[in-house]
Amino acid sequence: MLDRSMFILTFAAAIGSGLVGGIFYAFSTFVMAALGRLAPEQGIAAMNAINVTVINPLFFLAFFGTGLVCLALIAGSFVWWGHAGGKLVLLASLIYLISCIGVTMFFNVPLNNALAAVKTMTLESAALWSGYLRDWTFWNHVRTVGPLISAVLFTLALILK
Repeated sequence: MLDRSMFILTFAAAIGSGLVGGIFYAFSTFVMAALGRLAPEQGIAAMNAINVTVINPLFFLAFFGTGLVCLALIAGSFVWWGHAGGKLVLLASLIYLISCIGVTMFFNVPLNNALAAVKTMTLESAALWSGYLRDWTFWNHVRTVGPLISAVLFTLALILK
């Protein structure tokens, strides 16, 4: 029973990690570049709208749901510890939690909050927007690579099990 639960949770984590990584991949490869082509006040308004819209149950299910599954898998990884899959599950879970949840909370959210607070159509907002595009996108690249690596590691753990 426990072995089957581990399999199901690992499968769910692989799917969730790939989905979240794909969402971030879109932002890293074209969304932020498109927003950067807009005038600062338009880019700020668009990004602020995205930051409000992303707070929805479906995104949270993928993002935080995968995080919860990873927490369960950290504890459960010891069920498979004697196999290479157990170590991969532990590593994949830690990578997801650090690169997605950690980076989001410590880097991307504070940048989003600063963007939401700035008064648009000022020199300050134009400078903030320029730095925001650079810094937010850098941290989003981390959020893209991390869950994609996790998805691969979760899949390998299933194969090796």
